[in-house]
Amino acid sequence: MSESNNVHAANEPGKAEGGLEPQLPATSPENISAEEKPEWGRLINETLRTSFLKHPRWEGIPASPVIMLILVTGYILATLCLQRLAIAGPADFHFRAIGANWFAFASWAWLCFSLRRDPVKPDGSNGSTAPSASHLFVLSMAQGLFLFLILNLPFGLSMYLGWITYGSFSQVISWLIYLVPLLLTIAIQSVFLWRACDRRAWSMVLIFFVTVSSIAMQITTRPPHFWYPKRVESSEADSSDRTPDISQEVFEAQAALFQEKMSGLQPQRTGIIDLYSLNFAPYGDENVFLNETSMVTQVMEKRFDAAGRSLQLVNNPGTMNSLPWATPLNLQRAIQHVAKRMDVNEDILFLHMSSHGASDGELSAGMWPLTVNTVTPEDLKRWLGEAGIKHRVISISACYAGNWIAPLSDADTLVMTASDADHTSYGCGSKSDLTFFGRAMYDEQLRNKTLSFETALASARPIIKQREEEAGKTDGYSNPQIAMGANIRDRLKLLELRLPSAQPLP
Repeated sequence: MSESNNVHAANEPGKAEGGLEPQLPATSPENISAEEKPEWGRLINETLRTSFLKHPRWEGIPASPVIMLILVTGYILATLCLQRLAIAGPADFHFRAIGANWFAFASWAWLCFSLRRDPVKPDGSNGSTAPSASHLFVLSMAQGLFLFLILNLPFGLSMYLGWITYGSFSQVISWLIYLVPLLLTIAIQSVFLWRACDRRAWSMVLIFFVTVSSIAMQITTRPPHFWYPKRVESSEADSSDRTPDISQEVFEAQAALFQEKMSGLQPQRTGIIDLYSLNFAPYGDENVFLNETSMVTQVMEKRFDAAGRSLQLVNNPGTMNSLPWATPLNLQRAIQHVAKRMDVNEDILFLHMSSHGASDGELSAGMWPLTVNTVTPEDLKRWLGEAGIKHRVISISACYAGNWIAPLSDADTLVMTASDADHTSYGCGSKSDLTFFGRAMYDEQLRNKTLSFETALASARPIIKQREEEAGKTDGYSNPQIAMGANIRDRLKLLELRLPSAQPLP
């Protein structure tokens, strides 16, 4: 207790020694002018300071049920807005999400009370500058809301403006984008709470326990979001910016559809080099990949005599009832079935894969709410080897697709990619009909001008470069690649020789 308080206690209430009025602490509410009364400005100032690891100053911090309600509402509105920014195109609002995440608020309030059970006053009028539980809760909530916005808003705006998509990153990078802001927030708030509490070991254990349990609850329970891509309606069956209802009936219909398509593949013809076409589009949130694989399928059927020997695997809400899903298991089974229909030592398998690509070469996959694993070059090479398919033409239309060349190249394989391992490709946005690579390579060259994959790619490269420059591509030329094995080159020449009558498509 301070000297002034001792003197005050020794005399009658309200009087100091010598009959003088006791001096109130400099920070007492009675000693603060009207302009200096606790206001939102004080809370905002301390929020900014503590967010940059400054020691908290509790004098004048406001705390009331109204302020707490405003901060919780702010969290909910910020979450609502950021979730909306993450969805390009129309979206459905789900009000029931308002009932989610209350465990985090409740546990945080309990934590603040546990760390500050003593009813001390943060204004210093009782000689203490430690916060009460309510002041600790208010300032920590304000700090958390500020960190949530500044660490997540740039990514949300980039998603909304179309600068990046979830498919732009590998799963590892996607997790980092989620975890780094979260871990940074935890670190800053832990420092703040440690400074505000009594700094005993059990306090730090309590902070850790509440924080980890709140995060684990959110991850394991997968609470509902406020926004989801707009659901597909019966009159909008060809739109990929809608979220389909994936029910048990859909799963059963898909299984039957896959078997139907497999059964429809025609067997090989003895003494004839047949080309079997398999097109794979695993990313279902944009129509461009469906469009491209449909176009490539048509070119292979009409120009390379693959009619009756072609198959599309596609994730797209508009093709739920017409095409099998593009999942790794379906692709593996399709390769195995094609191997049984073809002469693996004579015929050629053409495989075109179209999706977003990440810097490590990983192709994006999925169609909300369906979770789809990705296919790696190692997976594909193993499946082709297990099926015994010798002659292969593999085409990868994606950013950073050059990462697929080394794992798949050999004397019996031709690998073509829309980009090298260090650059993005172009034209894979939601407003594109075809990618630059798909349009130049297949729709323009192989459709009308040549049956040679090598010639088609050599002609397409300068066209793609020019179009990228005209479109303002900023990260450099995509630089499409080709790796041609000696044996597959000879096999493709034999195929071309038997297709002299093939006419350009209209």
